[in-house]
Amino acid sequence: MYYREILQKIMDITDGISPDEFRKFIEIIINSPRIYVVGAGRSGMVTRAFAMRLVHLGRKVFVVGETVTAALRKGDTLLAVSSSGKTTLVVETARAAKSLKGRVVAITSDLNAPLATLADAIVLIPSKVRPREYPHYEVGELMGGRFMPLGTLFEISVLIFFEACVIELMNRLGVKEEQMKKIHANI
Repeated sequence: MYYREILQKIMDITDGISPDEFRKFIEIIINSPRIYVVGAGRSGMVTRAFAMRLVHLGRKVFVVGETVTAALRKGDTLLAVSSSGKTTLVVETARAAKSLKGRVVAITSDLNAPLATLADAIVLIPSKVRPREYPHYEVGELMGGRFMPLGTLFEISVLIFFEACVIELMNRLGVKEEQMKKIHANI
Protein backbone atom coordinates (compact mmCIF):
# COMPACT_ATOMS: atom_id res chain seq x y z
CA MET A 1 0.00 0.00 0.00
CA TYR A 2 1.21 3.46 -0.89
CA TYR A 3 -0.89 5.56 1.50
CA ARG A 4 1.86 6.55 3.90
CA GLU A 5 4.32 7.28 1.09
CA ILE A 6 1.79 9.53 -0.63
CA LEU A 7 0.93 11.34 2.60
CA GLN A 8 4.60 11.84 3.45
CA LYS A 9 5.36 13.22 -0.01
CA ILE A 10 2.41 15.62 0.23
CA MET A 11 3.64 16.77 3.64
CA ASP A 12 7.08 17.39 2.13
CA ILE A 13 5.53 19.43 -0.69
CA THR A 14 3.18 21.47 1.48
CA ASP A 15 6.00 22.11 3.98
CA GLY A 16 7.86 23.66 1.04
CA ILE A 17 5.17 26.28 0.37
CA SER A 18 6.43 29.69 1.40
CA PRO A 19 4.70 31.17 4.48
CA ASP A 20 5.15 34.61 2.87
CA GLU A 21 3.37 33.44 -0.29
CA PHE A 22 0.58 31.99 1.87
CA ARG A 23 0.15 35.29 3.75
CA LYS A 24 0.20 37.34 0.56
CA PHE A 25 -2.38 35.02 -1.02
CA ILE A 26 -4.69 35.46 1.98
CA GLU A 27 -4.34 39.26 1.82
CA ILE A 28 -5.17 39.24 -1.88
CA ILE A 29 -8.31 37.15 -1.29
CA ILE A 30 -9.44 39.41 1.55
CA ASN A 31 -8.83 42.62 -0.43
CA SER A 32 -10.22 41.53 -3.80
CA PRO A 33 -13.65 42.86 -4.69
CA ARG A 34 -14.33 39.85 -6.91
CA ILE A 35 -12.41 36.63 -7.49
CA TYR A 36 -12.27 34.57 -10.68
CA VAL A 37 -10.80 31.08 -10.84
CA VAL A 38 -9.44 29.07 -13.75
CA GLY A 39 -7.78 25.69 -14.08
CA ALA A 40 -8.02 22.79 -16.52
CA GLY A 41 -8.71 19.12 -15.86
CA ARG A 42 -8.15 17.93 -12.30
CA SER A 43 -6.47 21.20 -11.37
CA GLY A 44 -9.69 22.85 -12.50
CA MET A 45 -11.75 20.59 -10.23
CA VAL A 46 -9.58 21.47 -7.23
CA THR A 47 -9.86 25.15 -8.16
CA ARG A 48 -13.66 24.96 -8.40
CA ALA A 49 -13.77 23.29 -4.98
CA PHE A 50 -11.91 26.30 -3.57
CA ALA A 51 -14.27 28.67 -5.39
CA MET A 52 -17.17 26.92 -3.64
CA ARG A 53 -15.52 27.43 -0.25
CA LEU A 54 -14.93 31.10 -1.03
CA VAL A 55 -18.64 31.46 -1.77
CA HIS A 56 -19.36 29.81 1.60
CA LEU A 57 -17.12 32.47 3.13
CA GLY A 58 -19.27 35.19 1.58
CA ARG A 59 -16.85 36.19 -1.20
CA LYS A 60 -18.02 37.13 -4.71
CA VAL A 61 -16.57 34.38 -6.93
CA PHE A 62 -16.83 33.36 -10.58
CA VAL A 63 -15.56 30.29 -12.43
CA VAL A 64 -14.11 31.24 -15.82
CA GLY A 65 -16.01 29.57 -18.63
CA GLU A 66 -19.34 29.23 -16.84
CA THR A 67 -22.29 30.97 -18.50
CA VAL A 68 -23.05 33.02 -15.38
CA THR A 69 -19.54 34.48 -15.08
CA ALA A 70 -19.64 38.27 -15.02
CA ALA A 71 -17.17 40.50 -16.84
CA LEU A 72 -13.86 40.98 -15.04
CA ARG A 73 -13.26 44.56 -13.93
CA LYS A 74 -10.18 46.52 -12.98
CA GLY A 75 -9.03 45.42 -9.51
CA ASP A 76 -10.64 41.97 -9.65
CA THR A 77 -8.40 38.94 -9.08
CA LEU A 78 -7.89 35.84 -11.21
CA LEU A 79 -6.61 32.73 -9.43
CA ALA A 80 -4.93 30.71 -12.19
CA VAL A 81 -3.91 27.13 -11.38
CA SER A 82 -1.58 25.10 -13.60
CA SER A 83 1.18 22.75 -12.55
CA SER A 84 3.13 23.27 -15.76
CA GLY A 85 2.23 26.94 -15.98
CA LYS A 86 1.82 26.36 -19.72
CA THR A 87 -1.79 25.20 -20.01
CA THR A 88 -3.18 27.25 -22.90
CA LEU A 89 -6.60 27.94 -21.37
CA VAL A 90 -5.06 29.13 -18.11
CA VAL A 91 -2.28 31.22 -19.65
CA GLU A 92 -4.59 32.92 -22.17
CA THR A 93 -7.13 33.65 -19.43
CA ALA A 94 -4.35 35.22 -17.35
CA ARG A 95 -3.30 37.32 -20.34
CA ALA A 96 -6.89 38.50 -20.81
CA ALA A 97 -7.24 39.35 -17.11
CA LYS A 98 -4.02 41.40 -17.21
CA SER A 99 -5.24 43.31 -20.29
CA LEU A 100 -8.41 44.18 -18.35
CA LYS A 101 -6.32 45.51 -15.42
CA GLY A 102 -7.09 42.53 -13.21
CA ARG A 103 -4.64 41.01 -10.76
CA VAL A 104 -3.34 37.52 -11.59
CA VAL A 105 -2.27 35.05 -8.93
CA ALA A 106 -0.53 31.95 -10.29
CA ILE A 107 -0.56 28.68 -8.39
CA THR A 108 2.06 26.59 -10.18
CA SER A 109 5.05 24.32 -9.81
CA ASP A 110 7.18 26.19 -12.37
CA LEU A 111 8.44 29.71 -11.67
CA ASN A 112 9.82 30.01 -15.21
CA ALA A 113 6.60 29.14 -17.04
CA PRO A 114 4.52 31.65 -19.02
CA LEU A 115 1.84 31.76 -16.30
CA ALA A 116 4.38 32.77 -13.66
CA THR A 117 5.77 35.55 -15.85
CA LEU A 118 2.25 37.02 -16.20
CA ALA A 119 1.45 36.84 -12.50
CA ASP A 120 1.32 39.66 -9.97
CA ALA A 121 1.75 37.07 -7.23
CA ILE A 122 2.81 33.43 -7.26
CA VAL A 123 2.27 30.50 -4.94
CA LEU A 124 4.88 27.88 -5.76
CA ILE A 125 3.73 24.32 -5.12
CA PRO A 126 7.09 22.47 -5.18
CA SER A 127 5.83 19.16 -6.57
CA LYS A 128 8.13 18.77 -9.55
CA VAL A 129 11.33 16.76 -9.74
CA ARG A 130 13.92 18.21 -12.08
CA PRO A 131 15.57 16.00 -14.73
CA ARG A 132 19.13 16.69 -13.50
CA GLU A 133 18.21 14.95 -10.25
CA TYR A 134 16.56 12.02 -12.06
CA PRO A 135 17.77 12.15 -15.67
CA HIS A 136 15.81 9.04 -16.70
CA TYR A 137 12.52 10.87 -15.98
CA GLU A 138 10.94 13.80 -17.71
CA VAL A 139 10.05 16.67 -15.39
CA GLY A 140 7.43 15.02 -13.24
CA GLU A 141 6.48 13.79 -9.84
CA LEU A 142 8.56 11.20 -8.08
CA MET A 143 7.64 9.50 -4.85
CA GLY A 144 9.86 6.96 -3.18
CA GLY A 145 11.45 6.02 -6.48
CA ARG A 146 8.06 5.58 -8.15
CA PHE A 147 6.54 7.96 -10.64
CA MET A 148 3.20 9.56 -9.73
CA PRO A 149 1.06 10.05 -12.84
CA LEU A 150 -0.28 13.20 -14.40
CA GLY A 151 0.05 15.85 -11.74
CA THR A 152 -1.39 13.90 -8.82
CA LEU A 153 0.93 15.35 -6.17
CA PHE A 154 0.40 18.89 -7.45
CA GLU A 155 -3.38 18.63 -7.38
CA ILE A 156 -3.58 17.07 -3.92
CA SER A 157 -1.08 19.59 -2.55
CA VAL A 158 -3.03 22.51 -4.05
CA LEU A 159 -6.23 21.16 -2.47
CA ILE A 160 -4.53 21.04 0.92
CA PHE A 161 -3.08 24.54 0.40
CA PHE A 162 -6.57 25.83 -0.44
CA GLU A 163 -8.11 24.12 2.61
CA ALA A 164 -5.46 25.74 4.84
CA CYS A 165 -6.42 29.05 3.24
CA VAL A 166 -10.09 28.43 4.09
CA ILE A 167 -9.22 27.95 7.76
CA GLU A 168 -7.11 31.13 7.79
CA LEU A 169 -9.84 33.08 5.97
CA MET A 170 -12.47 31.85 8.43
CA ASN A 171 -10.32 33.18 11.27
CA ARG A 172 -9.43 36.48 9.57
CA LEU A 173 -12.96 37.19 8.33
CA GLY A 174 -14.63 36.00 11.54
CA VAL A 175 -16.78 33.48 9.67
CA LYS A 176 -18.07 30.48 11.62
CA GLU A 177 -19.04 27.13 10.14
CA GLU A 178 -22.70 27.80 10.97
CA GLN A 179 -22.60 30.88 8.74
CA MET A 180 -21.02 28.85 5.95
CA LYS A 181 -23.75 26.21 6.25
CA LYS A 182 -26.40 28.87 5.62
CA ILE A 183 -24.78 29.68 2.26
CA HIS A 184 -24.16 26.03 1.29
CA ALA A 185 -26.21 24.73 -1.64
CA ASN A 186 -29.61 23.39 -0.56
CA ILE A 187 -31.23 22.50 -3.90
